[in-house]
Amino acid sequence: MKYGMPIIFLALFLLSCSSDEVQVSVVPRDEISEEPTDDTNAGSNDNQGSNNGSASDVDNGVMRGLSPTEIVADMKTGWNLGNSLDVEGPDETLWGNPATTQAMIDEVANRGFKTLRVPVTWRFHQGPAPDYIVESEWLDRVEEVVNYGRANNMYIILNVHHDDPWIIPTTSQADAVKDRLSKLWTQIANRFKNYSDYVIFETLNESRHENTPQEWTGGTAEGRDVVNQYHQVSLDAIRATGGNNSTRKIMISTYAASTLPVAMDALVIPNNDENTMVSLHSYFPFPFTLGGTDTTWGSDDDKAQLEAEMDRIKTEFTDNGIAVVLGEWSSGNQNNIEDRLEHAAFYAEKAAERGFASVWWDNGNSGVSNDGLAIFDRRSLSWPFGSIADIIIDANE
Repeated sequence: MKYGMPIIFLALFLLSCSSDEVQVSVVPRDEISEEPTDDTNAGSNDNQGSNNGSASDVDNGVMRGLSPTEIVADMKTGWNLGNSLDVEGPDETLWGNPATTQAMIDEVANRGFKTLRVPVTWRFHQGPAPDYIVESEWLDRVEEVVNYGRANNMYIILNVHHDDPWIIPTTSQADAVKDRLSKLWTQIANRFKNYSDYVIFETLNESRHENTPQEWTGGTAEGRDVVNQYHQVSLDAIRATGGNNSTRKIMISTYAASTLPVAMDALVIPNNDENTMVSLHSYFPFPFTLGGTDTTWGSDDDKAQLEAEMDRIKTEFTDNGIAVVLGEWSSGNQNNIEDRLEHAAFYAEKAAERGFASVWWDNGNSGVSNDGLAIFDRRSLSWPFGSIADIIIDANE
């Protein structure tokens, strides 16, 4: 997600279909080691940086042996550091946000957010084939921001975000993309290998074939299949690095992170891996949350439709033992704070009731454009929409 993205698939109201492809069992607690291991499988592209893959002073490296469902329940309400490390250029301030500081993340944590999602774009800091080496300075910076959250004992979701121009989900591109993805995730995984289970990897963001008719409508059969392959190669690369990455929680998204039944039905959990979660983005309903064409929300019909959206997700995944993280959701400011508050409270409450963690998309008070999704001002460390922050945090208490 970035500011102004035309997500249209979320406006559709369709019945969910069942899927037999994504069943996964919860790993027994006594079968998971609670201590870090010394296994390594670095490979030739194991950019581990200055800390040689060691956890920092703010992370004890302990794996607690919790199931994905237990982790998601503990993640509660999250906040996205949007339009910062994920900008489409080499400078994290490109889209008008200031460089992220410890003080910013301290303020987010102090407000009560338990989870910090850190979207990252890697392509401007990655060398050419065949090794695709990530700049050590960029890995250092990403780790620095991760540590801002860990200093506050927050869960961290770390992903591959605006790399869609090269992560093209077509059969003709698949081999080249899988090679690069594998080498990228090997480097990321090695850098964070000895961090605790508070650090979660998200293999892809909204992986899709850009600028095609099916981009936001669930994709083609080919596209959905290739996205599954990309998750597979990413997860395999992470697991191969060993150590804590052997059981680290990994978030896997549907095509474009869509909640459309065709996308949810097609998702395949790689290897039926028992330490995976499903990542979805549900800006629902689109005309109110992102479209800017509806300023009101809160009728009985509005609420029924939103509950139906939540129930489709629950039926598809949660009821089959698969933990769900709503990695992005929010609503834009249209001078309609009362309606936004009602929507936010209802959304967060109903997500929590179904066992979903939910992470607000905040793109910052950008000097380029502010489409009203920010609830926190990163320059002044103030909360222009603190009432929204409080109401969604309270829904998970």
